[in-house]
Amino acid sequence: MRVMLRARMDTQVANAAAKNGTLQKIVQSMTERLKPEAAYFTASEGERCCTLVFDMQDSSQLPSIAEPLFEGLGAKIELQPVMNIEDLQKGFAALQQG
Repeated sequence: MRVMLRARMDTQVANAAAKNGTLQKIVQSMTERLKPEAAYFTASEGERCCTLVFDMQDSSQLPSIAEPLFEGLGAKIELQPVMNIEDLQKGFAALQQG
């Protein structure tokens, strides 16, 4: 299932993690494991933020995805299913067929 993960990192924790290399290691590990179709990094509400869109095969992946962000970066995380335009068109076609 395609999901979007949005993580807002605690500024103090992420500052320390950026200085000691932990931030870079967590981001690299996460992108290597998840192979996101899109990855964006920005600031939101004064905090570092990342948004990844990736295919989650099973909900049992959640702890291994979330815990490094919680523990290493003090992140607040949102995960939600999302669709791209092809998924939306497929959904509308199925809806039309009843």
